[in-house]
This record gives sequence, C-alpha cells and structure tokens, in this order.
Amino acid sequence: MLKYVIRRLVMLIGIIFVISVGSFYLIHLLPGDPAAVILGTGDSPSNRLKLYKLLGLNKSIFDQYFIWISNIVRGNLGISFISQTSVASTIRAALPIDLEIMGLSQILAFALAIPLAMRSARKPDGLIDRLLGATSFTLLSIPPFIIIVLLVLFVSIKLGVPNIGVASYVSFGTNWIVNLESLALPAFTLAIGSFVVYYRVLRSDMIATLQEEFITMARSKGISQRRIMWRHAFRPSSVALLGAAGVNIGGLLAGGFVVQYLLAIPGLGYTLIAAINDSDYLLVQGIVLVVSVGVVLINFFFDFTINIVDPRISRE
Repeated sequence: MLKYVIRRLVMLIGIIFVISVGSFYLIHLLPGDPAAVILGTGDSPSNRLKLYKLLGLNKSIFDQYFIWISNIVRGNLGISFISQTSVASTIRAALPIDLEIMGLSQILAFALAIPLAMRSARKPDGLIDRLLGATSFTLLSIPPFIIIVLLVLFVSIKLGVPNIGVASYVSFGTNWIVNLESLALPAFTLAIGSFVVYYRVLRSDMIATLQEEFITMARSKGISQRRIMWRHAFRPSSVALLGAAGVNIGGLLAGGFVVQYLLAIPGLGYTLIAAINDSDYLLVQGIVLVVSVGVVLINFFFDFTINIVDPRISRE
C-alpha cells in the first residue's frame, strides 16, 4: 500500500509540473499583446519597453517560467493587468462558490443515485428499472445549459419563486438560507448529469455483484434483503462508482462554468469567462492552473479512497 501511494505521489508531482508548464505557456499562446491591453491609448514603443522590463517580459521564456513558478510556490499568482488586484485574492473569493455548488450537487446526486440503483438492481428489467433507465437515458441527452434555461423559465419566471434566477446569488455569510435558495437551481442542474452517471454505473455493478456466490450464501443464511444490499453488495460495487465520481469532476466543472455564467453567479466560471472577454491574461492563467491542479488532486483523492475500499487494487 505504501509503495502504491508513493508511486501515485510521484505521478501526481509530474502531472502538476506538466500542468504548470501548460498554464504558463497559455498566456503566450493567447492572441494580442498584454502590453497593449494594459497601456491602452498610451501604447508606444518606449512605454511598451518600460512595461516589458517592469513585468519581466524582456527575459527569456525559461527565466520567466522559473520566476513565475517560484512565485506560485509562495502563493503569489501575480497582479491582474486589468483590475490591478491580486489574482490569488480574486480566486479565493470565487472558489468557495464553486465548491459549494459542487458539494450540493454531489450530495443530491449520490442521495438519489444509490437507493434508486439498488432498487433497480434488485429486479432488473422490471417496471421500475425500465422507467428509471428511460428517464436516465433522456436526462443524459440534455446538456446542462438547456436544463438551467428551462428551470429558470419554469421555476423563477413561471412560478415566481423568489431568490432563484439570474443575478440572485447571495453569499453564505450574508444569509445562509437565501444562499442555499440561490444555488438550488445550479446545484440541481449539475446533480442531474452526475445522477445519471452514478445510477447507471452502480446499477450495472450491483446486478453483477448480486450474482456472486457470497451473496447466495448470505441469502441461504436467511439474512434480510436490505442487509444484503447494504452490508454485502454495496461495498464491492462502489469501486466503479468512486472511479466515476473522480472522472466526473472535470465535466462537472465545465458544465458548472456555463451555468454560473448564465445565472451571473460570481464563481470561477463566471470570473474566467469575464477575464477572457477582458483579455485579463494573468487571471485566466491563474484560474486555469488552480482548476487543473484541483481536478488532479480530487482524482488522486478518489483513487486513494478506492484503494481503501478495495485494497486488492494496490497489490496488483
């Protein structure tokens, strides 16, 4: 187990290094000149040279990278060219919103997917299983931005439910009840996609697990069906579920960014799109780096959790 964790940590460091290189070069691949964006009407060759020297853009690309990565290690992501505020402080203000939306959506998705998948697996091809299969297949084909538009039109506009809709976000510290209400639609929208994936993966594994000999042995001992499902069948069937949860994070972030922008929720997605529109290169660079490293760390966490659930994986 220890050797497995060490190997994974070495891979994690290597992946983060590659991500840092890609994030750094992103600013050099974007069209336009940062100096022109900062100087605006005051752009001239002499002013541009002074600004290049001030920002360190007159150094070689390798020197720029090592200066940048040394600042990253100290928690300094730079100063935004446009707002003249710290990139790290901007990300710290927006990140909790993303984490809250993701947390709420995953709680809702697991709360629905696990019991429904177990119910379907008990009687495959039954009426409930067919209904849930058709429903999950339909939901899987609808993208999140369509779902959120329909929900806003029906819940916020048609029904007139307060504190839900575009530009209705309220921070948790201001009013936690209104905060949960304002994040209900985006969390529910993201939960739908996650629910479909988790339900289908767990249902398939549960059906296979229920055919195993140890389940037959448990039934022969007179153990109740409920106890068999939760105590004996769920743990071996949850390995693929945890793997799907780790992989699902990347798609969840992408869908969450679109939903945030449509509802004007000031999370990382809304901030990123606004930074792209404003050509705020350093802010774009910082958000891409933080999100990419976050996805890698989350996958590492789920990978480690899978090994706790099924230690045979690390021995292989």
